[in-house]
Amino acid sequence: MDAVLVRYGELFLKSEPVKRRYIDILLRNIRRALDAKGYEYHIEVYRGRILIEGDDLAGICAAVCRIFGVVSVSPCIRTPPELGDIMAAAVQQALSRLKPGMSYAVRARRAGLAGFTSQELGRWIGSEIFTGMDGLEVDLGHPDYEIFVEARDIGGLVYDERVEGPGGLPLGTQGPVLSLLSPGIDSPVASWLAMRRGCTVTHLHFDGGRWMGKDVREGTFENHRRLSAWCLGQPLTLQVVSLEPFFARLVEEKEVKNRCIICKRFMLRVAGRIARDQGALAIVTGDSLGQVASQTLANMGVIEEANTSGIPILRPLITFDKQESVELARTIGTFRDAAGDLGCGVVPKHPALAATLEAVRAEEEEMGIEGLVEEACSSIRVCRALNGEMEEIR
Repeated sequence: MDAVLVRYGELFLKSEPVKRRYIDILLRNIRRALDAKGYEYHIEVYRGRILIEGDDLAGICAAVCRIFGVVSVSPCIRTPPELGDIMAAAVQQALSRLKPGMSYAVRARRAGLAGFTSQELGRWIGSEIFTGMDGLEVDLGHPDYEIFVEARDIGGLVYDERVEGPGGLPLGTQGPVLSLLSPGIDSPVASWLAMRRGCTVTHLHFDGGRWMGKDVREGTFENHRRLSAWCLGQPLTLQVVSLEPFFARLVEEKEVKNRCIICKRFMLRVAGRIARDQGALAIVTGDSLGQVASQTLANMGVIEEANTSGIPILRPLITFDKQESVELARTIGTFRDAAGDLGCGVVPKHPALAATLEAVRAEEEEMGIEGLVEEACSSIRVCRALNGEMEEIR
C-alpha cells in the first residue's frame, strides 16, 4: 500500500469559502494527530479526497479514522495516471485476495482521464480478474469481495478496504462549549456528539466528595481520558467543582422536598456562570427525556429556568433510548461493564416527578443558594488529558 485515502462528506454542502476553511481545520487536526503519534507523513489535497503518504500507513489509518469530519479511510495503491498501470495494480491486488469459488465485483470511477468510461474500466478489469483465476464468479449485488478503482488525472487509486470514520464536522469549526461530565454512560456520549458536530469541548465535573460513591471521581477521569483519544494532539480540559458545601446544606435542610431538582438547577447555575466567564457558546448535558425523575418534561422546564446566563443548553441525547446511548458508548470506548460505586448519598427515596417552580424557588431561597453558587465557582480545580493520558490536577 502506498497511501491512505481520506474521504470527507458533509463539507461538500458548504459554500466555497466555508468549505475551504473547514478543510483547512480538518487538515490541521489530521496533522496534529499524526504529529502526536510521531509519524512521518506527506499530505496531498484534491477535490473530495485527501491522500496521506507515510512511514506507517496502518498507524496513520488508525489515527485518521478517529478524526471528526472524516467519513472513511482506505489504505490504497497509487499508480501513474496510465490505463495499463491502473489495470495491472487492480488485477494484481484482486488476485492476491481472491480464492476459487469466491464472487467479486469491480467498482470503478473515472475523473480527469479521457479515452474510456467508468463502466468500461470496470468491465476491463473484471475480465482480467476473471481470466486470471479459475472458479471465480462475478456478483455485482452481494459479492464476497469488492475492489475499488479510481482513475484520476493525479494517478490511479486502488483499494479494497474502507474503515469508517466518525463523520460530522471537523473539531473546532463550531466554537467552544462547556460539557457536563460524570462517570456514567450518557454524559460522555453527549460530549462526543458535540465534538462530532465541530464543538471544542471543555468538561465540567461536579465533585460530591463524601456524598458520592467511591468510584465517581475515577470514573469521570476515565471518561475524560478516553474522550481525549478522539482529539489527538489537542489537550482536553476538565474542570472540577466541589459540591460538598452545597450537599451538606441540602442534607441539613430536611424539609427540602425537591432535592434532585434543586441539585440540577444548582449545577446549571454554576455551569452558566463558568461558561459565561470563560466564553463558552453553549452548555452540553446528557439529558434524555423521561429517563429519570429529573428528566421528565415538567421537571426539565423547572430546571432550565435556573439558567440565567443566556447561554443555550444542548441536549444531544434528548430523544435517545438508553440502549442507543449504550451502543454508542461501546463504539466510542467510554462504556465500562463494571462501573463500580457511582451512587449519590443525597438522592431521596421518592424524587419529585413534577416539581412546581414556586416551591423550588422557595426552598432555594431558604438554603441561600446564591452564596453556595459563589462558593462552588471559587473551588475550580483543573486537569487535562492529552492523547489518552491524564495530567495532574492543579
